[in-house]
Amino acid sequence: MQIYTLPSDLELSTRTKVLIHDYSTHVMHDKSMVDLELNTLSFLQEGTKEVFTSDSPVVIDSSSFLLMKAGRCLMTEKLSPSKFYRSLLVFFSDELLEDIVVANQLNPPEGQLGSPAVAFKYDSFITHFVASLMKMTSFTGAVRTNLLRAKMTELLVYLHATQKETLHCFIRSRKANHDLKMIHVVESNSLNKLSLSELAFLSNMSVSTFKRSFEKHFGTSPIKWFQQKRLEHAAYLLGIKGQRASDVYLDAGYENLSNFIQAFKIKYGITPKQYQEKG
Repeated sequence: MQIYTLPSDLELSTRTKVLIHDYSTHVMHDKSMVDLELNTLSFLQEGTKEVFTSDSPVVIDSSSFLLMKAGRCLMTEKLSPSKFYRSLLVFFSDELLEDIVVANQLNPPEGQLGSPAVAFKYDSFITHFVASLMKMTSFTGAVRTNLLRAKMTELLVYLHATQKETLHCFIRSRKANHDLKMIHVVESNSLNKLSLSELAFLSNMSVSTFKRSFEKHFGTSPIKWFQQKRLEHAAYLLGIKGQRASDVYLDAGYENLSNFIQAFKIKYGITPKQYQEKG
């Protein structure tokens, strides 16, 4: 199981509070296990990115950028039609974030825990902002660091003025204890078909610890719990959305229709067709 540690694996030092890297590849990555050592901005230039965290997955294309909290995530990078993926990455520390938030009075009001990954759409300001960031890659040493600190302040102040709620959602994100984080990971990804090893990774647990914590909280095995959640979702699609059993069995996690019908009947006492007729 390979885990990518960023920015260290890009040969960048984490001792600096803010770093920039122009990342590109011709290779697609599907649900790579990534451990972000620093908070990260991803300004996508080409391709698409999907990120799974302890919250709902976030998908962006080249019309959006992503703000991610330090920690573990699963990351998919899909190539553009020209078979290319490019993203301008800015890594920054919690200390720098806190300094900017306090100095500019960006603190959110008390509320629920936020999300470790949030997306923002490009606008004319952000487009020019990213163009100016590109120029930062040509500087080195203290000049680059000082300019990047100023650019981070500029961005966060602008987002606070234009997309305050989304920025607050990110700033509110805090590290929860292991069990609370595991519960959030599971409930946010109940329909996403992640493997146990992927769920354990996002929960920052070994697979065996994840299984024990899961069964302690949910009172059943992960396989049974996820099967029930997917059958409940299938019932919703059948009853409310009017879809056919042949349309939903794959999304419910079954390789063939007959096994899905049998499992559905065990849970609900009737076949999917009878369920629809009854509703």
